[in-house]
Amino acid sequence: MLGQLIRFGIAGGISTVIYSAVYLPLTHWVFPAHQAVYAVPFAFAVAVTAGFFLHSAWSFKGHGTRDSSGRQHAKFVAVQGFGLVLNALLTWLITGLLHQPVWVPLIPVVFVIPLATFALNRWWVFG
Repeated sequence: MLGQLIRFGIAGGISTVIYSAVYLPLTHWVFPAHQAVYAVPFAFAVAVTAGFFLHSAWSFKGHGTRDSSGRQHAKFVAVQGFGLVLNALLTWLITGLLHQPVWVPLIPVVFVIPLATFALNRWWVFG
């Protein structure tokens, strides 16, 4: 499991860079800072797409089974949907209610969401 957690962390780091590369420009040029939460779904969709391939082919390679029926994909999307809601909630709270800079939500998002989604992905999606 330690190897999976390390691989998950690396893949998650790559996904975080991808997320930031989409989120930050959107919050700079498209959405005003107090509406940064509107950038979350776009950035999350791009990062999740990359994350699925990274996690299924590398993070959880050799763990559990792979399901070609679409159920596994649906489970992955559900877990990511939970991550999206948590991410949007943190972003809204930090930028909307607390009026912090748009980069501040990236700090808790990097530590909170990966732990939650790792557990759900390991035991439910790829278990």
